[in-house]
Parts: sequence; structure tokens; C-alpha cells
Amino acid sequence: MRRGEEWALPARDRGRVRALARDYVDSRRRISEFYMYGLVVLMGLLFVRSTAVQATVPLVVMGAVVIMLAEGMLIGRRVRSLAEQRLPGEPTRGIRLYSAMRALQIRQLRVPKPRIKPGDGF
Repeated sequence: MRRGEEWALPARDRGRVRALARDYVDSRRRISEFYMYGLVVLMGLLFVRSTAVQATVPLVVMGAVVIMLAEGMLIGRRVRSLAEQRLPGEPTRGIRLYSAMRALQIRQLRVPKPRIKPGDGF
């Protein structure tokens, strides 16, 4: 499953459209890839007893959520149009959310493992 062999993948990861979405997401570094790291830092800042920090942290969290939503929508739209262009007739149901959720995962923890390095074409 970690290697991405089709027979070992769960049903949600099978198919050419899902493989295309994974390759598209894995082909570039994205802001959303570092979201989880930033969340850990922000959680640590919640314990700081400064009023300035406690007033700023919720705004930063809301800004990060807005950025993640916008990036997820853009990724989903691009993957869906790319799938319709490259794989006509293949079902694209759920591909937008699938690709957005993959982009949120830490690269080293993605399953199946990325086949493409950042910067490589797909």
C-alpha cells in the first residue's frame, strides 16, 4: 500500500483519476503542506501568558484556515479540470476533496508514498 500498488490500495485510492490527483499534488511544494507544523507552533503559543500573543493567535489561525480553504479549492478545481482533460469519461466524483486533503498531509506521512519529487513534471 505504501508503494502505491493498485491491488493493495483501499477503494478510496484506486483508479487512474486518483493517481493523477496524487501526482499533481505531490509535484509541487504547497503552503498547505506546512499547515500541520504551523499548527503545532500555534498550539504552543496558546500557553504564553501575554495578552498580545493571545489576541494575535486566533487571528493567525483564522488566516491559516482561510488560506488552506482557498488553496484546497484551487487545487481541487485544477485537478478536476486536468482529469477531465487527460482522462475523459473517467468519473471525477470526490476528486476535489481527495486532492485537497492530500495536500494538507505532511509529505513524509502520505499514503501511498509520493511517486514524484517536488519540481518534477507529472
